[in-house]
Amino acid sequence: MTSGIQIQKNGHFYSTLAAYLDYNAAMKHCIYETVENLVAKSTTVEKPGMLLGNIQSGKTRTFIGVIGMAFDNEYDMAIVLTKGTKALAKQTYERLHSEFASFAEDDQLQVFDIMQMPDYLSSYERNQKLIFVVKKQKQNLARLHELLFDTYPELARKRILMIDDEADYASIGFEKTKKEATDIRTIAGQIDGLRHQLVYCSFLQVTATPYSLYLQPETIQVHEHKTFQPIRPAFTSLVPIPNTYIGGKFYFEESEERGSLASYLHEEIANHELVVLKKEDRRRFKIEHVLKSDKITTLRNSVVQFLIGGYMRRIQQQEKNERLSKYAFIIHTEINKVAHGWQEQVIVAMITALERAAVHEQPFLTTMLQDAYSSLVESMKQFFSLEEIPSFQQVQYEVTRALVEGHILVSKVNSEKQVEQLLDDKGELKLRTPLTIFIGGQILDRGITVRNLIGFYYGRNPRTFQQDTVLQHSRMYGYRSFADLTVTRFYTTQSIFQVMKQIHEFDTALRDAFELGGHNAGVVFIRKDEQDRIIPCSPNKLLLSKTTTLKPYKRLLPIGFQTGYQTYIKKSVGEIDRKLRKVKDGKPTLVKVKAVSAILRTIAKTIEMEDGYHWDVEAMIAAIEYLSNQSDDERLKGKVWLITRFDRNIARFDQNGRFISAPDTPGTGGGEAAIAKQVAKTIPAIILLRQKGEKEKGWRDAPFWWPIAITPQKTEATIFANELPKEF
Repeated sequence: MTSGIQIQKNGHFYSTLAAYLDYNAAMKHCIYETVENLVAKSTTVEKPGMLLGNIQSGKTRTFIGVIGMAFDNEYDMAIVLTKGTKALAKQTYERLHSEFASFAEDDQLQVFDIMQMPDYLSSYERNQKLIFVVKKQKQNLARLHELLFDTYPELARKRILMIDDEADYASIGFEKTKKEATDIRTIAGQIDGLRHQLVYCSFLQVTATPYSLYLQPETIQVHEHKTFQPIRPAFTSLVPIPNTYIGGKFYFEESEERGSLASYLHEEIANHELVVLKKEDRRRFKIEHVLKSDKITTLRNSVVQFLIGGYMRRIQQQEKNERLSKYAFIIHTEINKVAHGWQEQVIVAMITALERAAVHEQPFLTTMLQDAYSSLVESMKQFFSLEEIPSFQQVQYEVTRALVEGHILVSKVNSEKQVEQLLDDKGELKLRTPLTIFIGGQILDRGITVRNLIGFYYGRNPRTFQQDTVLQHSRMYGYRSFADLTVTRFYTTQSIFQVMKQIHEFDTALRDAFELGGHNAGVVFIRKDEQDRIIPCSPNKLLLSKTTTLKPYKRLLPIGFQTGYQTYIKKSVGEIDRKLRKVKDGKPTLVKVKAVSAILRTIAKTIEMEDGYHWDVEAMIAAIEYLSNQSDDERLKGKVWLITRFDRNIARFDQNGRFISAPDTPGTGGGEAAIAKQVAKTIPAIILLRQKGEKEKGWRDAPFWWPIAITPQKTEATIFANELPKEF
């Protein structure tokens, strides 16, 4: 087949799948474009075709269509490489077996798990279209090699499409051990070796992590220019993302809009609570106090909100004569199995105590349920009318009945065997009761689908694991109904939430740059060296939890702090006052970066960051300095626009008790941020707001300066590494 041959767009396999899977026009175009490129272009492990989507966005549904159209265009076999877990391999096998079932029934196609092959494949079977599901694991790949080159060597001469699903899993890390790096190289070597031995093999990588496009082979040297081009795939197809997709934008951007549905999602876990959940320690927490101890307040609230939220939705469905959904809640704080066992004890004790309270109609249970109900009603009002929201009496009755009659299941999931036993015929985690609480470790983040997930209690430390894993941990990403989102909550510590937000910003910047510029999209990766010079930084070396993502008009500022006491900060604040006395209030003034840097360092001495919040003043200064020196106007290099305001009196918290995050933007819009954007075209603008810091506003009766940096309109996508990982 050559690129001159017309692609069959409406062949038997694809047209059947397209009707069954209800592909829209955008998806059809993506599939056609992918197959056209696979046919026309040479693809290898080093130069693959690329299918770029989002977490839980329908990438599998897309490549199923690609397989179908490839089979209509003279491909004979598909090999689907999955992440290295039995559960995900089973989920992938079940999905493919289900979607291609009608072809299998007509003896046109067979789907196999490479580790569950029949003893013998007849010529009749070998001449059908074949799909093999293979884990990215040494024994699986060895079994595939044996099948293709020893048992049935004629299969190796067929036209083959190899799909590397979740291609980023084995390539992206924060701090890999030498063993992990060796294993990754071994598996990659096996895959590459296989492909080279095959007569005709197209290679398609499927990923949700654009970072993988920017990883450089270790042999590549960093050149003087700072822009890294992504690894250039033979081609890249973008999986279309409909408006119904809920992802990082909803969780980390829309959540900052006051009163939005997303603003109700995050509820904070205190760090000490995660310590209690590591192992039993009666000095910290006594399990018999599970309903009253302040050591597990958020955990208890999360479970009660899950009960209330699940039944609020089920009551609504019942009133509309809809099928009643079963709902899931995940507790994911440790990979340690001892911790899972302890957490299971705590949750079972909690459900048992709630059941006992329900049987004896204890008043404190009504109070707990009422508090959870009131919290969820606030978010439900963003989507439903008051008439559509069930009454507290209705919900209390259903939750009480669920507790007494045992409608709530607690399920510990911390081994592949347990996951396999819990999968349904679609390869998804089975929900056997109206409400299921899953307690588990890393196994839950390996791409296993959890339907109707409305609660996630999360405590893993994102500083030490992979970026694709961080994103995969957001199990609520995907096609979620807004009705269910009204009762959905994400519980985590403030520090974890901030790191996940940073990684979302990083991911978004890379994705946007790529989507706008295609294969010509460059992203700047920089760091400071020991001499404080800005130098290029290899993308391979990033510690993703310690990065600052820069894009046009990005705001950089400290959030989540208290001032020092007046006795200690008065001198520093007075020093800044004297320096800024001659700057006209509200009028943009050109000043040197060096002068502003000194002021920012002085401000850093006057504020105290709260737990979970961090302001890296040196990273902010480095970003300002770098962006100023990028100006194409020599007169502006090394300078910034400075905007000052005196006599401000902002509160420390908003009406929902959250730290104020936009002191430069009043509720009506505009403000200093609008002025800054007017002048910050090629160099940054710095806003300095002198606040009164009054006690009744949540401060310490100590005036202070609040700094905000606005990046220029012409900022390239830039990743600044605040800190590099330790070398192994």
